[in-house]
Amino acid sequence: MDRNKYEVMRLTMERTAEALRKNNFYAVCAENREEALEIVENLIDENSSVAVGGSVTLSEVGILDLLRSGKYIFYDRYAEGLTRSEIENIHHKALSADYYLCSSNAVTEDGMLYNVDGNGNRVAAMIYGPENVIVVVGFNKIVTDIDEAKMRVKNIAAPSNAVRLSRNTPCTLTGKCADCKSADRICAVGVTISRPMRPERIKVVLVGEELGY
Repeated sequence: MDRNKYEVMRLTMERTAEALRKNNFYAVCAENREEALEIVENLIDENSSVAVGGSVTLSEVGILDLLRSGKYIFYDRYAEGLTRSEIENIHHKALSADYYLCSSNAVTEDGMLYNVDGNGNRVAAMIYGPENVIVVVGFNKIVTDIDEAKMRVKNIAAPSNAVRLSRNTPCTLTGKCADCKSADRICAVGVTISRPMRPERIKVVLVGEELGY
């Protein structure tokens, strides 16, 4: 990346991290995915129970491989051969895990998280249940405010994930939200986390790379 662009990105990340800290989040910046992986590993105690939300970012950073290393009790929603019932059971177990890892659809520069889910299992775990929540977020997901966060979900995150999941929705054809009534719609629950009651329960790792959708 151009040195000047990188400096602007770094300053934006630092400003966003500071805003998150003022809002009761733990927040730290990582230069790249390798540093982010090291930070995440240091945040998780070995032999702890761990679960994850659906996330391209976690895979790109190498976090899923880390969790499968045998150091943790990993409730692996991606394990081969799972039935729908077994996946639902993992979603429920995730709510009582020691650590829950996910990404966020958007992080605002004034220190809030905005997420839209289909089933709602990810946002449910972020809000309440797991002892610790670790949110890994690429620089591309930092936005100015909640209004921009909502537009980001409608025009980038949701259409990209609908394509990834082969959903039969208008956004897979047009690339933007149509507020559809499709049975395959993945936008059912929108949640803004503005100031967690428990300080530093939610730990946000901002990464100086484009990650996920």
